[in-house]
Amino acid sequence: MSFKRWFDARAGAQEKLEPLTEKEAAIMEKIANKVVEWKMSVPAIIFLESVKPLNYIGAQALVFFEPFVQTLFNIAEYDTFREMMERRENVERMLQKIEEVDAAALAREREARRQRRAARGKRRWGFFGRKEKPGAGSSEDPGSN
Repeated sequence: MSFKRWFDARAGAQEKLEPLTEKEAAIMEKIANKVVEWKMSVPAIIFLESVKPLNYIGAQALVFFEPFVQTLFNIAEYDTFREMMERRENVERMLQKIEEVDAAALAREREARRQRRAARGKRRWGFFGRKEKPGAGSSEDPGSN
């Protein structure tokens, strides 16, 4: 068997992704939005990348902490999240979702900053009562009063 055939067969066997349910997708979206809202996307990405090989052990740790979490969170969503994180492909999906939401938030922030700068530039000249910016060449002679 050639290396290419072996590699293609191996890659095909590993990449059988089952789609997320609506509930799982909603939970993943909710978590990604919270992570980005708290501006913790970089630490979350680094953490998820570092524990990706240990995702099953991490999911079992979530089972261990379940009694403590029950006092703080909705237990049905927590169980769904725990089961979802047992599958390695969902860790990668979580990473992609966080990156997607973070990119959208960054684009919104850049657009808001651009609009604020444009409004600030207009206000500056409106505040002094000028019709045009200095150096644009006015029709009046500055020396004649």
